[in-house]
Amino acid sequence: MCGIVGFHTHAASARTVARDTLTAMRDRMAARGPDGTGLWIAEDARTGFGHRRLSIIDLSEGGHQPMATPDGRLTIVFNGEIYNYRALREELVAQGVAFVSDSDTEVMLHLYARDGAAMLGKLRGMFALAIWDARNRALLLARDPLGIKPLYYSDTGGALTFASQVKALLVDPAISRDPSPAGLAGFHLMGSVPEPFTAWHAIRALPAGSWMTVDTSGIGTPVQYANVAQVLAGGRAVDPTAVDVAAALRDSVAHHLVADVEVGAFLSGGVDSSALIGLMRDCGQDRIRACTLSFGEFDGQHQDETPGARAVARHYGVDHHIRRIDADEFRGDMDAIFDAMDQPSIDGINTWFVSKAVREMGLKVALSGLGGDELLAGYSTFRTVPAMRRRFGPLAAIPGAGALSRMLLRATGVARRNPKAANVLGHAGSWAGAYLLRRAVLMPFDLDSVMDPAMAREGLAELDPLGAIERSVTPDPGSDNGRVCALETSNYMRNQLLRDSDWAGMAHSLEIRVPLVDFTLLKTLSPRIATLKPGEGKRLLAAAPSNPVPRDIVERSKTGFSIPVADWLAGNTAHVPDRRASRGWAKIATERSLQGVAALAR
Repeated sequence: MCGIVGFHTHAASARTVARDTLTAMRDRMAARGPDGTGLWIAEDARTGFGHRRLSIIDLSEGGHQPMATPDGRLTIVFNGEIYNYRALREELVAQGVAFVSDSDTEVMLHLYARDGAAMLGKLRGMFALAIWDARNRALLLARDPLGIKPLYYSDTGGALTFASQVKALLVDPAISRDPSPAGLAGFHLMGSVPEPFTAWHAIRALPAGSWMTVDTSGIGTPVQYANVAQVLAGGRAVDPTAVDVAAALRDSVAHHLVADVEVGAFLSGGVDSSALIGLMRDCGQDRIRACTLSFGEFDGQHQDETPGARAVARHYGVDHHIRRIDADEFRGDMDAIFDAMDQPSIDGINTWFVSKAVREMGLKVALSGLGGDELLAGYSTFRTVPAMRRRFGPLAAIPGAGALSRMLLRATGVARRNPKAANVLGHAGSWAGAYLLRRAVLMPFDLDSVMDPAMAREGLAELDPLGAIERSVTPDPGSDNGRVCALETSNYMRNQLLRDSDWAGMAHSLEIRVPLVDFTLLKTLSPRIATLKPGEGKRLLAAAPSNPVPRDIVERSKTGFSIPVADWLAGNTAHVPDRRASRGWAKIATERSLQGVAALAR
């Protein structure tokens, strides 16, 4: 796991690499890689890569980056882990390839020399990478299928710059600081900035599951090589009873344990993290160190995850660490949180603190249960979004029904109390509309209240929120579960949860691995996802370890990975349940995030 940065001049008259700027961009991401640095600049100074290393696989100098093939034709810089690299290495060795290290980075270099961009479909893991091909004068940029690792780029006057973080790119004075209307509109709508946009007009995110080439003809259009909806649609042709869920889950966990350092775990009181602990045991890990967060405000209440986590730790014989977090620590960390956030987000503070606690334990890698709800139909959206479509979809198809319902609801005052209600008939006619109603923080018609109206209109026109969401269920997955799985995986999980895990974990030099966010696992389970009944997916996950998750954990109602932020902001010493709690953090996160955007724009 690392931080990567690079520069490539693709236009004949464009600027060349500035060593000082490239080094400063690299070192803006120092927390992503405290174990080493690397810098490479081509002889003609038209291409350069920088690297910050967090050594996880092949701890020797053999894993140093940027890395080149012996003939100097290919040079790579890479962030992430390839879990099946040993099998790929054996295949290449059998074909006569000689290796000088045991790193996954070198495997990708030789695999690219053989297969080109087609190699991406063979990689199992999380990655963002850049490969310079000196012979063909071409640069390849690519991201993993589900978007676990980020990659941002900007083109200024024929010179492309890329990095693992937006703020690293902003070190380059040539990159415009103008905010992006589409990115900020997307943030206000969903609580995170949806790719391919960022908060900055001049900076884009390479879409998940895509690759892009840059050569003498310029920057190519991103090419999608992995599509969640397509996988789910294809799964409908397979007999779901033939799917061995436990074996598929165990296989994913085994791959995610590949490391040359100790792998720990986040442990909540829920099914996802508990099942992963049990599967780690099944995969042969003798010592498991796990961390749970504890809050005085939650003591003795349903939100307190420590009793359940203690029970799971005893059940599996885990070396269990409980880390107490209080309001003083929260306030003391706030500036650091917003500096690390990279892009505006209304979430991620929970991952910040558990990552901080795990790093204090001396661990560099931890497994997280993120993705279980998306994969196994755990969210309420798997019920509410289809129900909305069934109940209101036929009415929404009647001409004028949406406008009439808005008029009536405004007249009765319902629209004032619940603005989303006024737009049910205007949105329930499509899966994208129903999902937006369920997941949006604000609706498009609310944006004038939080943004300059002209910027909001410009942003919405470029963002096209309904069109973007609809593309995440294209082709049609063919089942209600499949559609919601694709919607949640390609939107909320990708733009919010995975991005928050990246910046919050990397701020503490911690690699967060997500075995339930695995493209191979998604392919294997896709036939079964369509048939899952409410609660069935989590029961299957709980039963997957040979020593199943305790029944009390399975039957406990969902709490989420919550933190008493609202109490801390209000100065409360005891937690008082309030549905406005999450809004308190969302408000301050929005204000602080946008202050950061404004400050960097100056």
